[in-house]
Amino acid sequence: MDDELKLENFLPYQLAILSNTVSTSIARAYDQRFKVSIPEWRVITALGRFPGLSAIEVAERTTLDKVAVSRAVTKLMRGGRIDRGFTDVDKRRSILNLSEEGKKLYAEISQIGLQFERDLVQGFSDEEMENLNDIMQRLLARAKSIGPL
Repeated sequence: MDDELKLENFLPYQLAILSNTVSTSIARAYDQRFKVSIPEWRVITALGRFPGLSAIEVAERTTLDKVAVSRAVTKLMRGGRIDRGFTDVDKRRSILNLSEEGKKLYAEISQIGLQFERDLVQGFSDEEMENLNDIMQRLLARAKSIGPL
């Protein structure tokens, strides 16, 4: 058994590199075309899929920290891309929704994202995609179940 940690072969490192590379590639396209950052497009897509979330719920769904979500929400509100309302039950709890401009942006971001995904997995068979999805779900579940070492 080899007890030396070889960074280039270390699965968590390889996953981080893959994630960062993919995220940066799509973020570059969104920034050039729409002038939105990674947290901003994640907020937009979260609200496009799940309207009426609070900022905390957006943070949970996107795995962004609360500060990043807050900054993104502020910028998106200033740009007229999202609206903030308040619940009828608790006027202190705000809810976020895409404005009409935000809905149009979400539709465009979605199309670019879906095309990027198609390009990314081009050449993979349906079976390979099923296997990849299964492996990712299993790794995610394992990562969540592993406590401090």
